[in-house]
Amino acid sequence: MKMEGKRIILMGPPGGGKGTQARLLQDEFGIVQLSTGDMLRAAVKAGTEIGLKAKAVMEAGQLVSDDLMVGVIKARIAEPDCANGFILDGFPRTIPQAEALDTMLADMNMGLDAVIEVRVPDEMIVERITGRYSCAKCGAGYHDKFQKPKVEGVCDVCGSTEFIRRKDDTAETVETRLEAYHRQTAPLLPYYEERGLLKTIDGAAPIDDVTRQLVDAVAG
Repeated sequence: MKMEGKRIILMGPPGGGKGTQARLLQDEFGIVQLSTGDMLRAAVKAGTEIGLKAKAVMEAGQLVSDDLMVGVIKARIAEPDCANGFILDGFPRTIPQAEALDTMLADMNMGLDAVIEVRVPDEMIVERITGRYSCAKCGAGYHDKFQKPKVEGVCDVCGSTEFIRRKDDTAETVETRLEAYHRQTAPLLPYYEERGLLKTIDGAAPIDDVTRQLVDAVAG
């Protein structure tokens, strides 16, 4: 389903499945998923003027400024593959970033079509993240509750019996990240709601239902 000029911001908590859904939307509508981390890495690797600036900031151990990040996004959405639209994932996170993004898009004679919030209860996020683990040998992913190996203790893919968990997949770490997300994101919801752009979907629903809600939100 090709759709002209859909420009979307996708918001959701860490571990809420936002990245997976963004890729599904990309396939459904032919619009490009733009992750802030990916864009920064690509700009640095390409050695563009703005990429070199970002590289210097990151190598100094500092955070990339809002202006610099908006510059990276501006350069990226001017590329031909974004002519049919894009899905911004991971930006904006604050009101100043949202305002800077609005100004930049207005300068390019563009506007947003929708801001979609994938809402997932915190307790579900904690369960999803703290329960995940992977095969130490091939990296295949599993979950204590939702995706167990067919044979307990044996990787389905390579047969290894060694598994690992990420050190930061603890309840305390996840809760800290969620607190930061809510603190930053809370003001953005009314900001976009006042502009008639905000659509909220139930990210706790089964994955196919979430996808259907997302497709309807974008198509609408």
